[in-house]
Amino acid sequence: MDLGLRGKLALVTASSRGIGRACAEALAREGARVIISSRDEGALRRAAREISAATGSEVLWKAADLTSRADVESLADFVGEAGGADVFVFNTGGPRPARFFETSEEDWYHAFELLLMSAVRLTRRLAPTMIERGWGRIVYVTSVAIRQPIPDIALSNVVRISLAGLVKTLALELAPHNVLVNGVMPGITLTDRVRQLAEARAQREEITVEEAIRRMTSGVPVGRAASPEEVAWVVAFLASERASYVTGAMIPVDGGRILSVF
Repeated sequence: MDLGLRGKLALVTASSRGIGRACAEALAREGARVIISSRDEGALRRAAREISAATGSEVLWKAADLTSRADVESLADFVGEAGGADVFVFNTGGPRPARFFETSEEDWYHAFELLLMSAVRLTRRLAPTMIERGWGRIVYVTSVAIRQPIPDIALSNVVRISLAGLVKTLALELAPHNVLVNGVMPGITLTDRVRQLAEARAQREEITVEEAIRRMTSGVPVGRAASPEEVAWVVAFLASERASYVTGAMIPVDGGRILSVF
């Protein structure tokens, strides 16, 4: 299926590795020009080179810390200079794993800046170009924790819920301009973040990391964790011309872990 993305410019944040990188590569394979961003310049250079070699698409990069207002503004300026985003995929790593009483007030402010305000600031800068063109796609990569809290990540469980409200609000406001806004909720996906959680659980329960991952996925009907690429192809579809009647959706990519009707 041709997703109609050839020549579009896409920004994907937190994209030097993991789900973000997989999203960038999926879009590049569809012929989109891609801008990747993270805090790690070395990892960005490698990722840009490897994605471009694998897909033949142009891949630009810009280092940015999403908790820094100045970095976010600089990233938005970079996107504008490259032609303005047609597609914006917001992805970010999570705040540190912790139970509620293990967190500080500073932890909560940091999580708020990382998970919500960075999305708000970038959207405010990027969406006007989409409105002017009469076409745009915004996809927020969040977590299935929005639907079912995950143990030991209190900060993420609480703050990511706000992104669902952002998706619904923007979907209503931007639909008249053919700018469609959706969210993707990955379940347990084999990223550095999940391995970090597995290592913490393994230490706490005195088991191997492999056993910790097996226990983490024991309630998943498909019986395993996802690969980042399995999340990325859902994101690529929502970012495409083919998803022309989908907006305001929060789509789980969790192997059937959350089966509630609502």
